[in-house]
Amino acid sequence: MVSSCERGHPDQVLRSPDGEDGPPPERRQSSWAAGMPSWLPRAMVLALLLIGVFKLADWAFRQLIDLFVMLLVSFFLSLAMEPAVDRMAARGVRRGLGTFLVFVTVAVAIGGFLAALGTLLVDQVAKIAGDLPHLVDNLIGWINRTFHQDLSLDELQQKLLKDSGSIETYAQQAADNVWGVSSTLIGGLFKLFTVGLFTFYFTADGPRVRRTVCSLLPPAKQGEVLRAWEIALAKTGGYLYSRALLAVVSAAAHWVMFALLDLPYAAALAVWVGVMSQFVPTIGTYLAGALPVLVALTVQPVDAFWVLVFVVVYQQIENYLLHPRITARTVDVHPAVAFGSVIAGAALLGAVGALIAIPAAATLQGFVGTYVRRYEVAVDPRIDRGEERRAARRERRRQTARRLRGLLGRGPDGGRGPGGGRGPGGGRGPE
Repeated sequence: MVSSCERGHPDQVLRSPDGEDGPPPERRQSSWAAGMPSWLPRAMVLALLLIGVFKLADWAFRQLIDLFVMLLVSFFLSLAMEPAVDRMAARGVRRGLGTFLVFVTVAVAIGGFLAALGTLLVDQVAKIAGDLPHLVDNLIGWINRTFHQDLSLDELQQKLLKDSGSIETYAQQAADNVWGVSSTLIGGLFKLFTVGLFTFYFTADGPRVRRTVCSLLPPAKQGEVLRAWEIALAKTGGYLYSRALLAVVSAAAHWVMFALLDLPYAAALAVWVGVMSQFVPTIGTYLAGALPVLVALTVQPVDAFWVLVFVVVYQQIENYLLHPRITARTVDVHPAVAFGSVIAGAALLGAVGALIAIPAAATLQGFVGTYVRRYEVAVDPRIDRGEERRAARRERRRQTARRLRGLLGRGPDGGRGPGGGRGPGGGRGPE
């Protein structure tokens, strides 16, 4: 019969072969597995799955970012066109036909602008090519007089012929780049077609698009979405229409000035100034004025001076008289807000972001004005520093103006002023 000491006790600690106390290796492994939380394997699998989904979504977003940008541009263009389509639809015109008519009008305007600009560009290039030998002779003469050289046109021709290998290399590189330019042009045309197609659908099916979006929301939120949509329509359309009106006024004013100076292609230059100054943000004014100045230089240098003066003066008149009156009825964006939105849009989406930045800022400004509550601000000198002095100066100017009107209305002795009333002797003035 085996004693309990020989069988061993269940809680008896076994001694390992190397003399250390503890359970055997098999029991230690089973105890570690039993001590691991049951949720840890599932959490690890879930974490790996989430990382894989994130990587896949990031890859898909990078592949589709061009499509998202085109959809965004199409949405803003549809917001600009939809008011005109709504007016025609209210008169009984089908939305598809109205959208088509708006597209044709915009296409004709853009085509006319590009045709006029292309004609001007071709003519100026041909004129420069015809005057190139004379310009080269003048340049060589200036270099010889200034730097005390003895260059001639024959020497330059010999050097060019001597370096014909370099010229051939440059020509080969240019020919290779033609394929890249061609592919870029084809890609740009495809993007333009895609934007036009989405814009047509968004504009023609505007009510259906809004109904589809509202069907995804509870009834309590549908009114807010429609209100926000109306704000976006009003702000975007108002901004673009005000810019178009300013462009027409600017083109007309510059055409009159260019015609008086007898500049070539005065109408094309005026259209260039009107479009570029209004629809190209930030640098459009400088680009608009640079081309007519350069064209005037080829005719008569003094005309370039008068063109520059007129462009600067008209810009001030537009900024302080025309722009506030026109945008007050459509949408008014502070110049600092416009400039900051253009920088932000260019940083996010490049040239496309710069073009749609100001309508987006106008829409956001409309949201803020509608949904953010404002409070009355008490008069406090810490807010308007120097306001009391300015108010006192305005009051003194008003009093001075009243005194001047009183002096002009009455004579020095208190009678009526000249031209009516009593004369110096108290009787009637001379007949």
